[in-house]
Amino acid sequence: MKEIGKLKYLIILILLLSGIVSLIGLVTSMDPQHISFTAITGETVKIYGTGIYKNDSVSVAAQGIASDLVTLCLAIPATLIALWISIKKSFRAQLTLTGLIGYFLYTYMSYTFLWTYNPLFIVYTVLMSLSLFAFIIALSSFDLNTLTHKFSSEFPIKLIRGYLIAISVLLALLWMGKLLPTFSGAVPVGLEHYTTLVIQGMDLGIIVPAGLVSAYLLSKRFALGYLLSSVLIVKGIAMLIAISMMIINMKLQGVSVSWIEMTVFFGFTLFSLYTYTLLLKHAH
Repeated sequence: MKEIGKLKYLIILILLLSGIVSLIGLVTSMDPQHISFTAITGETVKIYGTGIYKNDSVSVAAQGIASDLVTLCLAIPATLIALWISIKKSFRAQLTLTGLIGYFLYTYMSYTFLWTYNPLFIVYTVLMSLSLFAFIIALSSFDLNTLTHKFSSEFPIKLIRGYLIAISVLLALLWMGKLLPTFSGAVPVGLEHYTTLVIQGMDLGIIVPAGLVSAYLLSKRFALGYLLSSVLIVKGIAMLIAISMMIINMKLQGVSVSWIEMTVFFGFTLFSLYTYTLLLKHAH
């Protein structure tokens, strides 16, 4: 736990900067002025037109605003609580804290690479970097030699493994459904005026493999499997809540959202909360 004590200053800096970024995103994004724009692909895109996200599409701006709200009202307070309790040598709080750091890493990686350039770009980059190293340090703070003993013998391995496989496979199928039509030259749905599909790349290249590898390691009862699956569950809850808020805000902004995507993400949000309760019950 010594690493967590040293990590607290880095985490507090992350929370401070993310709080400032989130406030700016929310305060400057009131009263949108939608502007039509023709992308290089010929697609007509609605630009948000107001605030820090003024050059982003209505869809991406709506996601950013929802993400800022979740970060400010949920992720930052939850991380502060988890940090405080983990310093008191709570294993469950340490797992929760590591997963929440993973949320900040994913969030500001997407802000850095997806959002149209704005004056906060360097802050997004700093947050991505700080979160990356904080995540590495947090993971290294666990002793893999004793980690399996911190979970009860009744830990629901099959259920957690099934959840990780299901969310990985469905996420892969969901995004591949967007990509397959492009093999014949079609423009990807959701590309708008951006250059590539950043979120889909991050999910297919990082989240999906991480979920499948964690499921395999957990099935073999390897310590790393217990650790990674626990971290993914916590990160998944925070991210899925943010995505659910994004979907709601996108609908409010008049953006068309697939009912399949809505059902998948809302369903997994609820089930992720259930798996987290199991995690808390069987970790000590």
